[in-house]
Amino acid sequence: MTETPAPPPQAPQAAPAANGSTGQIRGTGLCIVLAIVTFGIYSLFWFYKTHDEMKKHSGQGIGGGLALVLALFVGIVMPYLTSNEVGGLRERAGQEQKVSLTTGLWYFPGMLILVGPLVWFVKTNGALNDYWRSQGVQ
Repeated sequence: MTETPAPPPQAPQAAPAANGSTGQIRGTGLCIVLAIVTFGIYSLFWFYKTHDEMKKHSGQGIGGGLALVLALFVGIVMPYLTSNEVGGLRERAGQEQKVSLTTGLWYFPGMLILVGPLVWFVKTNGALNDYWRSQGVQ
């Protein structure tokens, strides 16, 4: 009897989309400028949209509505939650996490060195944008 060779290993596949939708790539510099010009109101929009897009794409996460409520009432948790969700989204797709719950430490207590929140945003938004590009978003 001859043995049948095992099939070759397959590359990791993207996590199945909950409804096939993908998110939008948002320029990091533009987002920072909009947050400053709008006195932080754009930040609320950013949290809502990014969490809404991740939830629609993967079917996992807190979603936009809850993200907005948390950002309004206990905003300090959002950097931790957002980085954790972006990292999880990437990991489920077989990609390097790049950001995680601990990335939120750049925001707080990182705000004590003033540039911490900027570092957090550049890392988190960059990781999310890289993920959307890997899904074919231009």
